[in-house]
Amino acid sequence: MSRTRIAVAGAGYIGRDHIAAARASTTVELSAVVDPAPTPEGVAAATGVPIYPDLATLFTIDPPDGVVLATPNHLHLEHALAAIEAGIAVLVEKPLADTIAAAEQIYRAALSHNARVLVGHHRTHSPIMRLARQIADSGRLGRLVAITGTALFCKPDDYFEQSPWRRQRGAGPILLNLVHEIHNLRILAGEIVSVQAFTSNQTRGFEVEDTAAIGFRFATGVLGTFLLSDTAASARSWEQTAAENPAYPTYPDEDCYHVAGTMGSLSVPTFRLTTYADPAARSWWKPFETSVATLRRADPIALQMENFGSVVRGEVEPLCTVADGLTNLRVIEAIKQAAASGTTAQVTTPM
Repeated sequence: MSRTRIAVAGAGYIGRDHIAAARASTTVELSAVVDPAPTPEGVAAATGVPIYPDLATLFTIDPPDGVVLATPNHLHLEHALAAIEAGIAVLVEKPLADTIAAAEQIYRAALSHNARVLVGHHRTHSPIMRLARQIADSGRLGRLVAITGTALFCKPDDYFEQSPWRRQRGAGPILLNLVHEIHNLRILAGEIVSVQAFTSNQTRGFEVEDTAAIGFRFATGVLGTFLLSDTAASARSWEQTAAENPAYPTYPDEDCYHVAGTMGSLSVPTFRLTTYADPAARSWWKPFETSVATLRRADPIALQMENFGSVVRGEVEPLCTVADGLTNLRVIEAIKQAAASGTTAQVTTPM
């Protein structure tokens, strides 16, 4: 059986990860690279595939079965609409777009064309999230009560010196980093309906926040909290605990999420479990049974590529839909509103 032909648009950091995943796959093949910059020529030469300056040229000369959009956020709308209108399945890197209005346009276009669109929140495909969701759904924790998370890490000074726009409005860890966490929280505890938030920029003094404390109310009744900082000397972040990206050092005893229910709790990604065996024994005077769930790790980018290939072939639905991508952005928007106003902000749902 011939393999599904996938092109990758954007040969930057994340684009090269997608290129590697397509090349390593046994079910899809890399058919082309799209990038107007001169440096990707070396990337294309190394992969032995043609390079095109833009999607229009690719779609005219050699249309693929699917295309990965690893292009800058502000180009997602233009590129996603081009693929949708050409009838080509598309994987749009997260965030879905750089604004709510742009994300809504992609959402409407996908609906009207019955398009096959996967949004690249790659942690959706992580075995860590799959196992955590299975445990939360199994009833082993009882009825979920609360969830707490952290993304505490330290970006070096040269991160901002190399790209001064990261100090200015339109950047900041809420927009650049938190969208990952929002999707994970929704996977574990359901839809977020309202938020409260405090932000601070007192450490770096930039226009944008460097630290945020956020409270969530979920539709299920679960309450949640999250601490976010890109200036905190801490290892309690996904990148430094998940051991999925070798670019980051790993601290295997640290966790970044804790899920608590009426019968037990789960720490992620160590998968330490504390549970009561007998509902009648639920008391802080009684000892927990403790255990560690077994996790088999795998590269979520590679798993995402396999899901995309299946989506392209019409075999499965996307694990992360356009509605998911839009909802994640709506939660981010609500957090910004709550922080600015000092009041509770409601999360609107896709149209």
